[in-house]
Amino acid sequence: MSEMIRVRPTQDGTYTVYRGMTALISGLTRLQAERYEASIARQQQGFITAGA
Repeated sequence: MSEMIRVRPTQDGTYTVYRGMTALISGLTRLQAERYEASIARQQQGFITAGA
């Protein structure tokens, strides 16, 4: 099972993307963070499909 990917707002108005407890990238707009999150989810889905 892969770790949960989530987007969290920061106090300065930007967003950070996390995988589990690890911050992957920060300082993004909400749209950028959501696109990054979706990209990671697609990559993970591809790895799962390829392994089946």
